[in-house]
Amino acid sequence: MNFYSIRHLTRFRYSQPITESIMETRVRPRSDANQHCLTFSLSVSPRCRVFSYRDHQGNNVQHFDIPGEHNQLVIVAESVVEQQVLPDVPSFLAPDAWQALDSMIATGDYWEMLLPSAFAVETPALTLLASQMGVTRRDDPLMLVHELNTRLYEYFEYEPRSTRVDSPIDEAIVSGKGVCQDFAHTMIALLRHVRIPARYVSGYLYRSREDHDRSTPDATHAWVDVLLPHLGWVGFDPTNNLVAHHRHIRTAVGRDYADVPPTHGIYRGSTESELYVAVHVDASAEPPALDRKLPIPDDWSVLVERAQQLPKVNIPFVDLQQMQQQQ
Repeated sequence: MNFYSIRHLTRFRYSQPITESIMETRVRPRSDANQHCLTFSLSVSPRCRVFSYRDHQGNNVQHFDIPGEHNQLVIVAESVVEQQVLPDVPSFLAPDAWQALDSMIATGDYWEMLLPSAFAVETPALTLLASQMGVTRRDDPLMLVHELNTRLYEYFEYEPRSTRVDSPIDEAIVSGKGVCQDFAHTMIALLRHVRIPARYVSGYLYRSREDHDRSTPDATHAWVDVLLPHLGWVGFDPTNNLVAHHRHIRTAVGRDYADVPPTHGIYRGSTESELYVAVHVDASAEPPALDRKLPIPDDWSVLVERAQQLPKVNIPFVDLQQMQQQQ
């Protein structure tokens, strides 16, 4: 059993004061079969009332509205998560696994994770990549997923900021460079190409001194859940060539990134914005004291401001989505 303490800082700075922010976050870890969120808190500055609900995928969503004038928005999410050890994933399934998978699909419960979505679409570049990698219904579904997980790890060069938050998968496929978001979208599209239900997972990856992951440790992470007969949803991390296990901490699942950005919102004003994100994950074998204050890393010293008075003239909302790219 493992326990993780997570602190996730998001800061938006504006070159000119804005008069309103409307924001929703998906940063609270999920509680499901082997993962349980013991505590969670969300601190926002300027101070405001935060409301919560669950979306249709069971993700925890917090949303708030700050109507006062402000130059920056700071969001700090703190959580403690307990994870039970998962059994090892086998290398292959029974000979009738494709038929068993089709029977599961026939129930109609997984159609969302088979259809094209905003970032996981079947383009000519994706079809060519599927041909090059031999992505066809062969062997059994699990063997194909294991192989694809490794092939994408070898195909892509991991390079932070090589793509944008809204980059189509063709950009990463053609250049051979990307971040975990691109790895995940490409793998999802390839699996749907052969009618294997796949979904996008947003969360965190804990890295100890012994681990040699190539994804950035101080950022959010993304990987893929694959539906397999007899196993259910199984996580695969093509960025690091891993089966998602006890170090992967899930916050949200969806068809692709568009369903689960850690932060997503709009503001009222005419200004340039600057986004800063930092993530810190600690692990322990024993449950931490749930009322303890998490340590604040030195480089997280930020000054937070109170909301000032509303301006006399209302300014139209900027039609701009504030989203974080997952590394």
